Amino acid sequence: MEKNVHLQEIIYSSPDSVTSRRISKWEDEGSIRKIAPRIYTSNFEDTPENIIRRNLFPILGNLYPGAVLSHRSAFEFAPTPSNQIFVTYKYTKKVKLPGITIRFLEGPQAIDGDTSFSGELMVSQRERAFLENLQTSRQRGANSKTLAYPQLEEKLEKIIRVNGEAELNELRDRARKISKELGMEKEFEKLNKIISALLVTRSANELKSPLATARAVGNPYDPARIQLFEILFRELKQNEFKYRKEKNTTTEAYRNFAFYESYFSNYIEGTVFEIDEAKQVIATQQPLPARNEDSHDILGTYQLVSNKQEMKIVPYSAENLLEILQYRHEILLSAREDKKPGKFKDKNNKAGDTFFVDMELVRGTLLQSLDFYKALVHPFAKAAYMMFVVSEVHPFLDGNGRLARIMMNAELSTAQQTKIIIPTVYREDYLGALRRLTRNSDPKVYVRMLERAHAFSDTLLASDMESMEEQLRKSNAFKESNEGVLKIVG
Repeated sequence: MEKNVHLQEIIYSSPDSVTSRRISKWEDEGSIRKIAPRIYTSNFEDTPENIIRRNLFPILGNLYPGAVLSHRSAFEFAPTPSNQIFVTYKYTKKVKLPGITIRFLEGPQAIDGDTSFSGELMVSQRERAFLENLQTSRQRGANSKTLAYPQLEEKLEKIIRVNGEAELNELRDRARKISKELGMEKEFEKLNKIISALLVTRSANELKSPLATARAVGNPYDPARIQLFEILFRELKQNEFKYRKEKNTTTEAYRNFAFYESYFSNYIEGTVFEIDEAKQVIATQQPLPARNEDSHDILGTYQLVSNKQEMKIVPYSAENLLEILQYRHEILLSAREDKKPGKFKDKNNKAGDTFFVDMELVRGTLLQSLDFYKALVHPFAKAAYMMFVVSEVHPFLDGNGRLARIMMNAELSTAQQTKIIIPTVYREDYLGALRRLTRNSDPKVYVRMLERAHAFSDTLLASDMESMEEQLRKSNAFKESNEGVLKIVG
């Protein structure tokens, strides 16, 4: 007999005699099949395991009305890696369904504040879930009813990061209140210790998560950015990069290269000068009368990148990284007092739809980033990593792109390697590769882009300013992105 395609996917047995006879008839006709006790399906294509998993929460709500999705499951809303789901009910029991084990834990029924989820299934409210997860568990890992302490600490830290300390205090107040109703006063004391440590009213030694500990000691960081830095780090570690020894070693050649380095770095950021105007600013060390701040941007960049000694300074510690960034930023934007030169940003910034690291997380994120940096060896890898970190954190109100490229080239210069120029024609390739890494966690395009820029820069001989300019023109360096492509002609 043709199967009835109009039947819903999950059908439950019923004590009602009429319904029960109808289900038996459908089963005899081959319209449905039994896949678990009291559970039938009209789906003959998928496995029972897939069908149960897809419909797990409606099944719980239908077969066990009033059950409370609890403990780790109230946070995860999915079976554990060992295919278990945890539910507070009127008894303790294990029920095995195809592909899933339901772990019933005897405990309090739903209270005011717990939420309805699927049919008659309830879910522990956030405060109750934290208390439940602080209960003692005999099991560990995927078999445990509770999340590990570091996971709970990181969830609490994220509340501060997203909504501030007031939100965490409200959570604590609510948990204190319901702990009495649930008989979980001991669990509340554990929760209170963690929250007190996060809010720096108790020792950070109470904490186990590095993220939570960083918050407690005053250096909270952006975990998503640290993960992104790790992705780039792995890509850089797994590749071999060419050594490109610096050719422009004389003082004159180094300074000539530095002129175009600073010219293009400012042009990318919208500080547009004619070449002759920029040469006049550098030659006279005086700003153009009508463009005081823009002129100082070029002067500040050139002052840094033309100084061989300055460009041999690279961070030896996390705190030293902060010092270098602030010192160079102060020189870079010395004429723009409104941008607070040398001071980390005091309001959040973004580019298009991309928000950079929150102002409260700048210090901690930079400090954490140095762990990967220290494990890199090749100067190109260190340069690529450092440039992306500064660009991605965007630690200042302005000048971040220029500063990122200065930090990149310091890594190359200190290793006697060719510095990198990002010419105007390559601007969209450069920005597009940065966006792809930021938005898609794809480092390959970024690394290829920077390798090509390095190969191009390695062809530039700067012993004579005019001949270098001619070479740049042959490379299409001065053209806009829509007017040509970068050529390597050396």
